[in-house]
Amino acid sequence: MSFGPPPSTPPQPQWGPPPQQPPTPPRPGWARKRIVIPAAVVLLFVGAGIGASGGEDSGKKASAQPTVTVTASPAELKADAEPAPEVTVTETETVTAKPSKKPAPKVATIPGDGTFVVGDDIKAGTYKTAGAEDSVIPNCYWARLKGTSGDFEDIITNGNVKGPTTVTISSSDGAFQSTGCQTWKKVG
Repeated sequence: MSFGPPPSTPPQPQWGPPPQQPPTPPRPGWARKRIVIPAAVVLLFVGAGIGASGGEDSGKKASAQPTVTVTASPAELKADAEPAPEVTVTETETVTAKPSKKPAPKVATIPGDGTFVVGDDIKAGTYKTAGAEDSVIPNCYWARLKGTSGDFEDIITNGNVKGPTTVTISSSDGAFQSTGCQTWKKVG
């Protein structure tokens, strides 16, 4: 009889559940991630809500929007703690300045060439010019206009003069046009 190693048998397949792996230890900083991720989700939803409510708001009074701040104490950052984030709401008020009326132009003269908007570029009133500028063909053209479209229908009244002339520009006029004239001076 011989006493040697027992005869080898081929391995038999196992039909049970697979062997379980030992649990992985938590990675460093994992506790912070458990705080930061929920805080980030809260901030994401708050930001989306603020963004969704901020459409066109022309002519409406601005309203205060809350600011969300998430804070965590050092004790909450321990690896074994699972704290809920603390939410602090700070309200701020946004004040929108109302545009003031444009100040009336302080121009007492109108240059000889150009188109000038009444109320923005020039004041309504009575203006006088010495006439046409010195040129080969002296001609001073002026026009009171309803608007600045350049259409013929915009002309309220106009004139071509060589010598001195006076024009009264109404506050209801849209613009005043002058070509080839000397400077217009406000006289009334």
